[in-house]
Amino acid sequence: MDFATFLIQCLNSLQYGLLLFLVASGLTLIFGIMGVINLAHGSFYMIGAYMAYALAPIVAYTFGGGFFATLFVGLVLAVLLGYALEWAFFSFLYEREHLQQVLMTYGLILVFEELRSMIVGDEVYGVKAPEALSGTIPLGDVMTYPVYRLFISGVCLALAGGMWFVFTRTRLGMMIRAGSTNREMVQSLGIDIKFLYRVVFAAGVAIAVLAGMVAAPVSSVYPGMGNQVLIICFVVVVIGGIGSIRGALLAALLIGLVDTFGKVVFPQAAGVLVYVLMALILLWKPDGLFKAG
Repeated sequence: MDFATFLIQCLNSLQYGLLLFLVASGLTLIFGIMGVINLAHGSFYMIGAYMAYALAPIVAYTFGGGFFATLFVGLVLAVLLGYALEWAFFSFLYEREHLQQVLMTYGLILVFEELRSMIVGDEVYGVKAPEALSGTIPLGDVMTYPVYRLFISGVCLALAGGMWFVFTRTRLGMMIRAGSTNREMVQSLGIDIKFLYRVVFAAGVAIAVLAGMVAAPVSSVYPGMGNQVLIICFVVVVIGGIGSIRGALLAALLIGLVDTFGKVVFPQAAGVLVYVLMALILLWKPDGLFKAG
C-alpha cells in the first residue's frame, strides 16, 4: 500500500466514522438521556436519505433552491416529525419496561417501511452531490479524493463541536444532563421536563435525518438502509458508553478505522472485526469507554 492509497483509506475511515457518529449521537441522546430503546432510530436515517431524493425537485420548484435549501427544509421537517412522535408515542414510554419500548419502536419501523414503499416505491435511487462540491482534490500523481466526502466530514465535525458546546457550556445542556440523572428533582425545581425531553428527542431525530441526507449522494438510497445502520449505531453506543457524546465520537472513529482498513487488509474477516473490537473493549471496560456526559 503506497502513501496515497494509505491517505485515501485514512480519509475514508475518518469520513465513515464521523458520519456514523452523526447517526449514533442522536441514538445515544435518546437512549442514554431519556432511557428509551429506540429501534426506529435507523428509520430516521432512512427518512433523511429519501428526503434528499424526494424533496430536491419540490424545493427547486417551490423556492428555486438546490441541495443546501433541501437540507434546510429537511431539517425543519425532521424537527417537527421528532416533536410530534415524542408527543404521540415516546412520551408514554419513559416509565415502561424496555420490552414495551422495543415492541412499540419495532412497530414504528414497520410503519415507516410501509409508508416508504407506498410513497416512493422499492427501487434504488441516486442523489447527485451539489455542483459546488462535485470536484476532487489530487492525492499523489494519479489519485484524487472527492470534495463532497470532505464536506461530510466537515459537517460532522461542526455538529460534534456544537453538541459539545451545548452540553457543556449552556444552561440547556445543564438541564438535559440533570434531567437524565434525576428527573423528579429537575421537575421539583420548576423545569418542564416533558418539554425538555421533547426538545432532546426532536434534536436526535433531526441529527439522524441530517446524516441520511448528507450520506445519500455517496451511499445511494434504497429500502432497508435504516436497519443496517441501526445495528452498527448500537455498537457505537455500547462501546462509547451509554449517554456519552464524546464516547460515541471516539467509538465511531475506532469503528471507522477498523472497518475501512479491515476491508483492505483482511477482506474475508472484515464483517466481524467491528464486533471483535466491541468484545475486547467491553472485556476491558464493561460500561464502555466513557460515562454519560
